[in-house]
Amino acid sequence: MGTLAWIAVAVFVTAYVLIATEKVDRVVVAVSGAAVMLAIGATDAAHAFFSEESGIDWNVVFLLLGMMLIVGVLKRTGLFEYVAIWAAKKARGRPFPIMVTFVLVTGVVSAALDNVTTVLLVAPVTLLVCDRLGVPPVPFLIAEVLASNIGGTATLVGDPPNIIIASRSGLTFNAFLSVLAPFIALVLVVLVLLCRIMFRRAFRYDAARVERVMALRERDAIREPRLVVLSLSVLAAVLAAFGLHTVLGLEPSVVALLGGLLLLALSRLDPAEVARDVEWPTLIFFAGLFVMVGALVTTGVIDELARAATGAVGGRLWPATMLLLWASAALSAIVDNIPYVATMSPIVAEMVHAAGGNDRAQVLWWALALGADLGGNATAVGASANVVVLGLAQRAGHRISFWGFTKYGLIVTVISVALAVPYLWLRFFGF
Repeated sequence: MGTLAWIAVAVFVTAYVLIATEKVDRVVVAVSGAAVMLAIGATDAAHAFFSEESGIDWNVVFLLLGMMLIVGVLKRTGLFEYVAIWAAKKARGRPFPIMVTFVLVTGVVSAALDNVTTVLLVAPVTLLVCDRLGVPPVPFLIAEVLASNIGGTATLVGDPPNIIIASRSGLTFNAFLSVLAPFIALVLVVLVLLCRIMFRRAFRYDAARVERVMALRERDAIREPRLVVLSLSVLAAVLAAFGLHTVLGLEPSVVALLGGLLLLALSRLDPAEVARDVEWPTLIFFAGLFVMVGALVTTGVIDELARAATGAVGGRLWPATMLLLWASAALSAIVDNIPYVATMSPIVAEMVHAAGGNDRAQVLWWALALGADLGGNATAVGASANVVVLGLAQRAGHRISFWGFTKYGLIVTVISVALAVPYLWLRFFGF
């Protein structure tokens, strides 16, 4: 690597340390790091703002913006309060059954939608349930974001890296479902068991509060019935268009933005008030992070690391699978898994071709998907959903620190990736 590449690495590492130690606000760090990368020439405007491989992923930014607008309107209807009271009453006010319900719902829905959309919808309900019961919401939010990243791994549309892999490899929706979904179902069960251990202190509750919640009527929470029907209709149309985006020829980001703007126009609410509910700091943080990671792509740092890892296995399929699985998990914990997968995909395509391109060689694609998707759980910045939930929690007055998330995320990541080892062996090598 050249001098500029090493300087880019130094800037990125410095920024990451500042984010991890939380000495400086993460948005300031991300924007400053992006500015430095542009100033030193590690990237430029063409790459930072217009490149799909090494620039800001506007699809992610506008997908988030559109869904945040929809959530902002929904918050004013009382629907989240309705669902919160209903869920609390169904679980008889007991925190652990409530967490299990939300974890499983988040995991399953994330397989059908993208995981970011899912946490945007589930997190407000979680905050309200916890507030009603007087239990700390942070463990519930962390458990849900872990579930969203795990559940999103199961299908082609559940996590953005899977969409990139499908595009590069030619793997179908059914292929993702048949190979990954059975394993992910197992991992979700393991996650529930881990939550019982990791968050055991969060399951104490006030019996008097539970009694008051059980006495509430869900229907009384609805403030704007007309707006509920309108919002759910638009949301249903958006979700259906997500599933049909390849047929419609519309990116999910365009669908979400159109849906958000349409709902805002039809709701007759004050746009300025709804816009205040948008997590602008989160969107800016993403933009800065994408520029910094893109600079590593542009200067050849990530490509150099990927090629070094490829050369280390000498064309042997099982060692290559293990290296790809664990390296992807480790790197996706540090950089967002979207640009990482975009960079690795051409290299994995070459590895699959060199291994014969047969069904067994496809294990390399599955190793990349599992490593990148599950590795996103390891740290607070490993996946888009993590960053979104941290932003929502901070706005609600429940700050989740970098290490407050990571100490749980690392445990879940190591266990889930370790479970992938025997699964991949049995699926592709054992018989």
